[in-house]
Amino acid sequence: MDEQAALGLIGDRLPAAGDDCAVVGGQVITTDMLHERTDFPDGTTRYTAGWRAVGASLSDVAAMGADATATVAVYAAPTFDADELSAFVDGATAVCEAVGAEYVGGDLDGHEEFTVATTALGETEDPVRRSGAEPGDAVCVTGTLGRTAAAIRLFERGEVGAANELFQFEPRVAAGRALADHATAMLDSSDGLARSVHQLCGASDCGASLTGPLPIDERVDAVAADAADRRELGVFFGEDFELVCTVPEADLAAARAATPCPLHRVGTVTESGVTLSGEPLPDRGYSH
Repeated sequence: MDEQAALGLIGDRLPAAGDDCAVVGGQVITTDMLHERTDFPDGTTRYTAGWRAVGASLSDVAAMGADATATVAVYAAPTFDADELSAFVDGATAVCEAVGAEYVGGDLDGHEEFTVATTALGETEDPVRRSGAEPGDAVCVTGTLGRTAAAIRLFERGEVGAANELFQFEPRVAAGRALADHATAMLDSSDGLARSVHQLCGASDCGASLTGPLPIDERVDAVAADAADRRELGVFFGEDFELVCTVPEADLAAARAATPCPLHRVGTVTESGVTLSGEPLPDRGYSH
């Protein structure tokens, strides 16, 4: 059973688990787990690990259009090094402060592989779900695509300073709050643009025609081997933690004006099918 099938099984049994966060009253809650082998390449500092792990959960809160309030983390490692643990806490605290949340602690555990499990809480009375898109809505994405892919290539090259900087993304909490007044559906792009659009369309029972131009990060150009590689890194790689949303055509200008980061229109919601430049867009992306 692959990850998508596992998520489908869980979603059938736990309806609240089918979105970026579960909604409990006026609160949203989400949890994530990251491992050294799959999520923290050689050269990732503990500060960056703290920032990125907690930021991943804050990104889910952003996708619901909620205010981020607090986070906790489980830190597990073969040994507890004082400098590494302090750096992790510093990174986790810093990313929370960047979005107006508070890092309030968690748990410690011994483990053969450095592993982090994070939980984030947020507040909203009107969460934006994945299921509200309507044909004719604009498909939009915040920021740029491929940032994490570029960072991975830099880690592989040994350029760890630049790579760590790219890995410290800003969760789009402020953008999510602004878009909550306009978006009909929203999720974060942790699985990549292609899979995120498929997930949104599946939840909303619609399709999408992506026409671009896609906002692929300029730093992808510096690491991509060719045009096909650039497309792969920007469209399918994932882990960028931007917001993918749908906005009624009449609200698009207001949504752009309210969003405190670039909001790019990349397509239009249709009745069925997911295409990019007129060709079917495969449903693939980041997989754990």
